[in-house]
Amino acid sequence: MAKSFDIVKMLGEKKPYLAMILVQLAYAGMALFSKTAMAKGMNPFVFVAYRQAFATLALLPFALFLDRKSGDQLSYSLLWKIFLVSLFGITLSLNLYVYAINYVSATFGSASNNSVPVFTFVVAVGLGIERVSIRELSGILKIVGTVVSFSGAMVFAFVKGPQFSIVNLSEGKAMTMSNHGNYISSKEKWIQGCLLMLLSNVIWASWLVMQAPLVKMYPAKFRLTMLQCLFSCIQSTVWGMALQRDISSWKLTWDFNLLSVTYCGVVVTGLSYWLFLWAVESKGPLFTAAFTPLQLIFTAIFSAFLWNEMLHIGSICGSMLLIVGLYCVLWGKKKQVKMEDDKATMNETNV
Repeated sequence: MAKSFDIVKMLGEKKPYLAMILVQLAYAGMALFSKTAMAKGMNPFVFVAYRQAFATLALLPFALFLDRKSGDQLSYSLLWKIFLVSLFGITLSLNLYVYAINYVSATFGSASNNSVPVFTFVVAVGLGIERVSIRELSGILKIVGTVVSFSGAMVFAFVKGPQFSIVNLSEGKAMTMSNHGNYISSKEKWIQGCLLMLLSNVIWASWLVMQAPLVKMYPAKFRLTMLQCLFSCIQSTVWGMALQRDISSWKLTWDFNLLSVTYCGVVVTGLSYWLFLWAVESKGPLFTAAFTPLQLIFTAIFSAFLWNEMLHIGSICGSMLLIVGLYCVLWGKKKQVKMEDDKATMNETNV
């Protein structure tokens, strides 16, 4: 009986770890599903519109029931701010992402996400929200991590080198993307896709920074996120209809495209957001950011087995630099938080 209690207790302690592994698995699936849907001919802007529609529906129950006791009022000015943040942070970022995924591999899409915490730090410093000092070790680590992470992204995008496959599949068994669409892009398209993907991450990082003041103005987190997804759905639909007027492109049937938008909307935005929020509240933001590289590992493995994706030495080196840069920034942030806590403790002791 005691042994069984210990197992339950151990599982309880591991819940945040399991939650973040599931979140990174979900995001790896997002890169794979998005890439495959685009390769199968789904219009990227139609994809985003439907994804946000499913995301809104997934978050609606949480907004209605978990935030039902919230007495926060929505003013017209606050609604306008939420609309603009949604337009810049979600709609623009997601549309750039799905457009870029046409020209890069799903593995690069996941690898580039390691730069989001670093870009978030850079944006926060630029806006004066985050401080950095070259006289402190924490500040040096953040600066070094930013440079290393950015260098990794550039190496991944521009350096190729010899290629190899993680698994050796026969041509008959390998589901190459040549059967799926144009998987191997020209060098120009690859570079364009990489730069657009990084721009998407910069915009997403800016959106993350914008959430702090928004949450202060409207603390109902689920309702706030649902509203942003709703606005993004409307904006993406208008944008998509302006660029894709063929009604047949908007028809969803019981096929892979429907599965893709449902997965990205319900699992990634709905379930993963809840798990991510719970992990942040349990262990803090540094804990959750530390799991980001798992997404790259999961995507690379899945891509290798599903599509026999070929990796380049430049991709491996770029990924390693991205991960090293990420952990340097996280290490610097951890040291800064510890130093601030120690100062606060000393001040309380002196008082």
